[in-house]
Amino acid sequence: MVEAKSADTDETVEKHNENLAESLSEDKLLEIGNWCKQGFESDLDSRKDWDECLQEWIDLAKQTREEKTYPWRHASNVKYPLLTTAAMQFAARAYPSLVPSNGKIVKSIVIGKDQDGQKLEKAERVSDYMSYQIMYEMQGWEEDMDKMLMQLPIVGTMFKKTWYNKNKDLVCSKIVLPRNLVVDYWTRSLDDVERISEILWMSPRILKEYQNQGIYLDVDLGQPDIPEDSEAKSSLIDGTVPYEFIEQHTFYDLDEDGYAEPYIITFERRSSTVVAIQRRYVIDDVELENAKIIKIKPTQMYTKFGFVPNPDGSFYDIGFGVLLG
Repeated sequence: MVEAKSADTDETVEKHNENLAESLSEDKLLEIGNWCKQGFESDLDSRKDWDECLQEWIDLAKQTREEKTYPWRHASNVKYPLLTTAAMQFAARAYPSLVPSNGKIVKSIVIGKDQDGQKLEKAERVSDYMSYQIMYEMQGWEEDMDKMLMQLPIVGTMFKKTWYNKNKDLVCSKIVLPRNLVVDYWTRSLDDVERISEILWMSPRILKEYQNQGIYLDVDLGQPDIPEDSEAKSSLIDGTVPYEFIEQHTFYDLDEDGYAEPYIITFERRSSTVVAIQRRYVIDDVELENAKIIKIKPTQMYTKFGFVPNPDGSFYDIGFGVLLG
């Protein structure tokens, strides 16, 4: 279940993080932005009913007070914390299994014969290094794991994103709430899906930093709208309204050779303005035959954590919110 990955070489990472949007015309970027937004809205609409249920499960866990009108107005509305207690018990049992006290989070295995024990020694070195990388180099990994194990049994599906952060020169990991990771409701797996869209809320200050560093195009996006999403409202600090970006991991035929390559396309949702296009693969993932590209394996940054498979066969699993709600 551990999703840590090793960093690429400096040259490969530099090319991997190159913003290809800088070389495209405004008309082409607008075309790409509209295409990406159309796909995102289609995926979002496919899980509309699930989105509404998700808010109900969260309200149950938070024991949000609601006024009753039956059998009379202002009738007593006592709620027993059954859902919250069940989630706490699951987290208390799961955490020591995934984050053991001896620090051995990653456990490498030996495949094949190992007569002289060299494979075992190498596996132990890899385990020690990756466990150190997770606990001490990935800031917030342990805290995010604790939060995830508390929320997973309630909503049924959680995600973690693991990627190389060019600015920090580190492999980073963060928790992604299911509401903020959008795929088609009937997707089979993250490895087979055509689009993975992550909703990013970004303050004007952070946006300007990204533009100054060349991560995003320096374009005028105007003033952002006040969001309706509760999570976005929590980022309103001193009256600062965040921008809503969509980071879409998709496939697009950018070079118009008839084959759609894997890219990460980031656009501002309201205006469909594309601010970044990055490759979603490394050179080693390109399969060639007679100097012709056969296929490209995309880099997967997201790891899904599921609780109980959904009986309707959809992508988003269920939790105690359904079973006890």
